[in-house]
Amino acid sequence: MRISTTSCLCHILVCLCFIQRCYGASHHNPADKVTIAKNQTKLANGETEVHHRPKRGWIWNQFFVLEEHIGPDTQYVGKLHSNSDKGDGSVRYILSGEGAGSIFIINEVTGDIHATESLDRERKAHYILHAQAFDRNTEKPLEPKSEFIIKVQDINDNAPTFPDGPFVAAVPEMSGVGTSVYQVTATDADDPTYGNSARVVYSILQGQPYFSVDPKTGVIRTALANMDREAREHYAVVIQAKDMAGSVGGLSGSTTINITLTDVNDNPPKFPQKNYQLYVPESAQVGKPVGKIKANDEDLGVNAEIKYSIINSEGAAMFSINTDRDTREGIISLKKPLNYERKKTYTLQIEGVNSHLEPLLSYLGPFKDTATLKITVGDVDEPPVFSMDYYIMDVYENARIGREVGAVTARDPDSKNSHVRYFIDHSEHSDNYFNIDMDSGVIKTTQSLDREDKPWHNITVIASEVDNPSLLSHVPVTVQVLDVNDNPPEINKDKEVIVCENSRPGQVIQTMTAVDKDDFANGQRFSFSLPSGIPVNPNFTLKDNEDNTASIITRRRQFSRLVQELYELPIVVWDGGEPALSGTSTLTLRVCPCQRKGRVQTCQDERGLLSSAGLSTGALIAILLCIVILLAIVVLFITLRRSKKEPLIISEEDVRENVVTYDDEGGGEEDTEAFDIITLRNPAAAEELKFRRDIRPEAAQQRGKNRGRHSPPELNQVDVQEFIKQRLVESDMDTSGPPYDSLQTYAYEGQMSPTGSISSLDSPGTHSEQDYNYLDDWGPEFQKLAELYGEDTDVAESDVTVAT
Repeated sequence: MRISTTSCLCHILVCLCFIQRCYGASHHNPADKVTIAKNQTKLANGETEVHHRPKRGWIWNQFFVLEEHIGPDTQYVGKLHSNSDKGDGSVRYILSGEGAGSIFIINEVTGDIHATESLDRERKAHYILHAQAFDRNTEKPLEPKSEFIIKVQDINDNAPTFPDGPFVAAVPEMSGVGTSVYQVTATDADDPTYGNSARVVYSILQGQPYFSVDPKTGVIRTALANMDREAREHYAVVIQAKDMAGSVGGLSGSTTINITLTDVNDNPPKFPQKNYQLYVPESAQVGKPVGKIKANDEDLGVNAEIKYSIINSEGAAMFSINTDRDTREGIISLKKPLNYERKKTYTLQIEGVNSHLEPLLSYLGPFKDTATLKITVGDVDEPPVFSMDYYIMDVYENARIGREVGAVTARDPDSKNSHVRYFIDHSEHSDNYFNIDMDSGVIKTTQSLDREDKPWHNITVIASEVDNPSLLSHVPVTVQVLDVNDNPPEINKDKEVIVCENSRPGQVIQTMTAVDKDDFANGQRFSFSLPSGIPVNPNFTLKDNEDNTASIITRRRQFSRLVQELYELPIVVWDGGEPALSGTSTLTLRVCPCQRKGRVQTCQDERGLLSSAGLSTGALIAILLCIVILLAIVVLFITLRRSKKEPLIISEEDVRENVVTYDDEGGGEEDTEAFDIITLRNPAAAEELKFRRDIRPEAAQQRGKNRGRHSPPELNQVDVQEFIKQRLVESDMDTSGPPYDSLQTYAYEGQMSPTGSISSLDSPGTHSEQDYNYLDDWGPEFQKLAELYGEDTDVAESDVTVAT
């Protein structure tokens, strides 16, 4: 089989195939013989038939097809041909693999391959296919399946691109020529291994003469020296990339690089003017700002930071200057108080220096500037000034009232020297132990002082000018009360003195100390002794230890608690003051049983019994108080039960007309409004309807007629007694009603009779057709009534009067 193409290489390929076929037909090696021997078939007659495998007479190479083919006809790719093909159409060629039958088609008779579509190498660079040759008659393969490649040959159909553009770059200002700024890289989708379709050359379209670009690497560099950011900060540089090595007909693409000049410290600070003036009143506070000054710098960020300083000694002694980082201003503050009377003007030499310097740009000159600030001190009426910031005075306790303690002085600092007056600020101190002379400032006592009560007194003195009393000055004055020996010493009775029953003569049972409220400069000195002029104590004696302590010593053996439990021992104590004072204290000594080593075993009196039981006096009082409260509650409860009122009506059967007399005046016509008569006429409808008292509702009359004729027992359900009770309670609880009893009349009979009501109030007419013969059976009490109704006479309505 031979392979042919339309290119110039097809003749060479044919020659190579021909040489290989001739070489294979004339040369046989042992390997070929072994192969033939393996392909023998043994026949029935014992002979063998040798199957000779035909040798492949072709060399598979790559086919080539141009991309982006444009035309009405399909593009010819190549031809497949088998050695077994005699040109009679008995060989059928089949193509399979990538794009077979769709992109690539084959003529089954001739073996010609054509491309039906325009191919794009950038999408797919090659296709792998398989070819076979079959005998059309027997459908047996004439050639084994063979693989070959169709490569898409590149053409220059893609322009260079910058996928990440546009770009941003920065370079310091004042950079030298050739300083690298940025590198751009263009990409070309064409085949870089074939021709110059992907060979890119860079050039600059916009940005000259400031920048340049390397044609091969795309590195952008500065092309102009000393570019100043303050003159121009931003540049837009356009770079073009062209393929085909930049030759005519090549495709190109461009991108923009936005280059910014970054700031360097190439500009010194400058004050807008060389001389400034500032007015500062002498009342300005120390440490507070009094003015500000600013120098300009065209640089940015840290390159524009300025440090201010006062370079002359006169100004630096009175003023200080600091830099405000936000505004970059020099804030001038006062270091010492100003005094118009002493100095009226100050001159400050202020210097502004850049904090960050560029050593490479030092040739541009000193990065600093100076200015002169003249400060004028303004005269202000100032308050008086005391001679001292605070005063400390002293006075002895028990000094007479009006004793001079000390004096304060103040003066007017202004040139007019106004007279000063003094006052004590009593708003801060409620105790008025001192007063001050208004003109001289002398402080005197107004009360007797006691060091033991209050050893120090703090007062505040106010000074004001006579010409301007609103200007005040304050000064603290501390008065120390000095001690005088006016308190006698006393024995310290913190501990109880215990005497053991088994004490021996000469035994020290307690060491005593003394206390004194007075204060001695060199320490307290105490001496102890028993009182003179009294008989010698046979039980105890006292020894002065001459170290401000004294020891109590027993004089006899054996003490008995049962015989005598408590002993009293008077002791005299002397202090070392001038004059010396003494005090007598009586100690109580308790006899207790002790162990051999003097340790107390038990020593309790009757007062300690409760304490040993765990009950204190407060607990006992609380328990007694609770018992008293409980008894009071019980008595109150019994009293309330006994004083409970009896009910107004004792029995429900005792409903009679009663007239109760009260020792007060009636309420007049208003009393008739206390109760509603209609309610008693028809209690069943009391809670449902409210009718007028002078009009009788028809519904009520009809219900009265029905109850009188057909159902007399229904009246028993209405309890007039309970109703009157309810009304009585409501009248008592009503705070808006008249505060007196009244007599009310109700047109209603009682309901306590078991036979019902015989009243004609609820009857529809005067005469009744009812048979009243049953009245004869009720007894003699109703005999007269039976005779009246039995004779069919008219019975008039009667009223029932109820007293409440």
